[in-house]
Amino acid sequence: MQRLRHRRRTPGVLVPLLVTAGLLLSGCARPAVGSAEDDPTRPVTLRFWHGWSDRNEVAAVDAAIARFERRHPNIRVVTTGNVTDDTVNQALRAGGGIAPDVVSSFTTDNVGQYCSSGMWADLDPFLRKSGLDKTAVFPGTLLGYTSYRGRQCALPLLADAYGLYYNLDAFEEAGITRPPRTMSEFKEAAVKLTRRTAGGSYEQLGYMPGFRFYENSPDRLFAQWAPTYFNADGTSRLAREPATEQFFRFQRGLVTALGGYTPLERFRTTFGAEMSAQNAFRTGKVAMHLDGEWRGRMLKEDGADFRWGTAPMPVPDDRADAYGRGFLTGTVVGIAHSSRHQNAAWELVRFLTTDTDQVVAFANAIHNVPSTKAALASPALDADPAFRTFVGIAADPHSVSMPPSANGGMYLQALKDFAYDSEAGRVPDLGRGLRRLDRRIDADTRQSAD
Repeated sequence: MQRLRHRRRTPGVLVPLLVTAGLLLSGCARPAVGSAEDDPTRPVTLRFWHGWSDRNEVAAVDAAIARFERRHPNIRVVTTGNVTDDTVNQALRAGGGIAPDVVSSFTTDNVGQYCSSGMWADLDPFLRKSGLDKTAVFPGTLLGYTSYRGRQCALPLLADAYGLYYNLDAFEEAGITRPPRTMSEFKEAAVKLTRRTAGGSYEQLGYMPGFRFYENSPDRLFAQWAPTYFNADGTSRLAREPATEQFFRFQRGLVTALGGYTPLERFRTTFGAEMSAQNAFRTGKVAMHLDGEWRGRMLKEDGADFRWGTAPMPVPDDRADAYGRGFLTGTVVGIAHSSRHQNAAWELVRFLTTDTDQVVAFANAIHNVPSTKAALASPALDADPAFRTFVGIAADPHSVSMPPSANGGMYLQALKDFAYDSEAGRVPDLGRGLRRLDRRIDADTRQSAD
């Protein structure tokens, strides 16, 4: 799961229970059959499994469920948190008495598998029955990562947006008056903000371009080029996508301009843990930083001793009109195909994802970006300027996400492996390397279909 690395996750608490119940049927390819014939006005108990484990986030989930139960007194919801995708998938393949009715996931990469396997129910019939126009409710980018080949098997349940954090004190010292908007400005600022030591290391790095650094998964910066990953038939087209080579050449040039791969990697080993007060941006070792909306609250809670600001990430020079875009991902929620209470389950899903007051309250509580158009525009949403930058990125029509694939996140791992080799200088011929990457992704897709 690429999704929400800022949330601490530990192995799902239900694995021992599933083993005991004999539900780990890894060889069972088809999901258990459920039903949408239930009466949602009759007394029923629903099981809702989610991945949140932080105390404040679990409290926010519980508060949302309490609001739902007050509105639907006939529906009782039993929640189970800290559940991984693997545990959910094992239970859904098996069905049975302890399987969930409603499930959420941080892993947008897996939506293609959820939809194509049939383990998550198609939500379009429920949307139509409720009179909801999903294109009017949700931003298009979020709808894109919750569906696969026309099957809307999930809906967005808050989002994460990625943008630029920058050290205002460092900018002032370097004579930079505003955050960069194009990649050439970005490179120029990164060089200006970098201070080397006599021994060849760094006092301050303008930007850490390494793909192994914190949130620097290659897809997040690559999003600024708005690439097309797949052909209409589902085969990889990265070698034929002009933006791919442009992106990797830019990143290689940035690495070179900032001192080279080896010195940068050595400096990276001095950074503290991402989610600690020793974070490299927090301690001033890095002056510009790609991160999500949650970092602002952490900087305030940690008492950062410098002025900082937020802005969208810059865009390629020939796409300046797209400035404001960013990379989006998010929590997704759906109905288990095996549930025999799908109409009641839909009432819960509809409340969690489309009720404006609920979405705003949940977003404010866990400091994630709202996932509906109405909630993004709500005056009740957190008004903090740093947070509002990410609200704007989420609402921007140019923002992009990773496309769902039948091979789940395997293609993203292939991209990461290629990116690690590329930045280290182990891909002398980018064109040939990208063709090899396409072949690997296509082989993974064929294997996942077997």
